[in-house]
Amino acid sequence: MTVKDKGMILSTLWIFVTLNYLYCDVLSLMSPEMLNSLISTGGVDGMTMDEPTLLGAAVLLEIPILLVLLSRILKHKANRLANIIGGSIMTLVMAGTLLMGGSLHYIFFAIIEIATTSFIVWFSWTWTEPEAAESLAKNGAHTAA
Repeated sequence: MTVKDKGMILSTLWIFVTLNYLYCDVLSLMSPEMLNSLISTGGVDGMTMDEPTLLGAAVLLEIPILLVLLSRILKHKANRLANIIGGSIMTLVMAGTLLMGGSLHYIFFAIIEIATTSFIVWFSWTWTEPEAAESLAKNGAHTAA
């Protein structure tokens, strides 16, 4: 499997997990309890949905969105590192929010998200095929022919 193939797999995994984040949030907004809490208190479970909180959420959610692109364009070493760091951050955040509890649909999505980002970290961590080895293999094939 080439560096490009692995980058495409990682990019696809980031698309998958991003869609799970989005659909979990969409379904959460369909909950009467969630909507009533947002309308009456401006927050949920003691967390106020003010500008700093929303900006923090936006920055956090930019990680998987950015990694969709970076997984396709970065070279092996930078790609591997970006995916390990991004996947670790998102796994830890989701594990932390899962420990706080939540509705059944939230728990369902959180488990899928944690499994996916954990797989991304593992896949990236075990990705040891340097681009130099690919280049040598291609050059060696040409000289052997």
